[in-house]
Amino acid sequence: MKTGLVLEGGAMRGLFTAGVMDVLMEHHITFDGLVGVSAGACFGCNYKSGQVGRVLRYNLRYAHDPRYCSLWSLFTTGGIFGPRFAYYTLPLQLDPFDIEAFDRNPMEFHLVTTDACTGEAVYQRFDRYREDLLDWILASSSMPVVSKVVPIGDRLLIDGGIADSIPLQYFQQQGFERNVVVLTQPADYQKKPLSYRWFIRRNLRRYPGLIAAWERRHEMYNAELRYIAQQQEAGNTFVLCPDRVLPVGRISHNRRLMRETYDLGRSLAEAQLPRLLQFLSH
Repeated sequence: MKTGLVLEGGAMRGLFTAGVMDVLMEHHITFDGLVGVSAGACFGCNYKSGQVGRVLRYNLRYAHDPRYCSLWSLFTTGGIFGPRFAYYTLPLQLDPFDIEAFDRNPMEFHLVTTDACTGEAVYQRFDRYREDLLDWILASSSMPVVSKVVPIGDRLLIDGGIADSIPLQYFQQQGFERNVVVLTQPADYQKKPLSYRWFIRRNLRRYPGLIAAWERRHEMYNAELRYIAQQQEAGNTFVLCPDRVLPVGRISHNRRLMRETYDLGRSLAEAQLPRLLQFLSH
């Protein structure tokens, strides 16, 4: 029976997920596969490379670096998270991503993006590092309006959370029968409809498929939450989520709030560890 780890996005809220992941890695908990969306992909790749602490370390180190995340970056590069600096310079030079460890780990690594032209989810699997891995992670993490679409092959790709925010059903279709799902919103969270459609329609008018998907996102997201609850009741899904709204927002430069969010993830994982181990041992 294949076990999977499903990671929601949420930009800097993903530090909660990083805290969860570090505890699981410290206890040598392995999965047959991982699927991440947006920050879930950007941070989740460190599970396959086994780099405990790396996500928190580089976010704290570059919290106030305008090349990493800033309005200056948005105006000069087209991305509020600097595309070249955050997704290439940082992992390849400044805080190296362990490619050899990534390749040694047999765990499947999947990520989700959205086709900007059709609004449909696009999934990509990496068993070993390829040169385009960082391109796909950038695409999965590129939030509309504050990021550019990312061309890969004949597609224009953007934030995977628009089309499939919590890809549990996708992973089940790939043969992962028992899954741990890490959410970055509390259990009672419900996504609301867009309140600024005029702004989205004006800024993304070249991508009507993307606009349509974004306007339906709350319906898709809430349906996925209902499905997760059903699967949890059925006993084949284990959910880890914060018990309250996280102190950090999607974008933050506050190191104290970053660490607090990370520590909340650690605390939850440590508290739930006995139940999680029992779930995975079945």
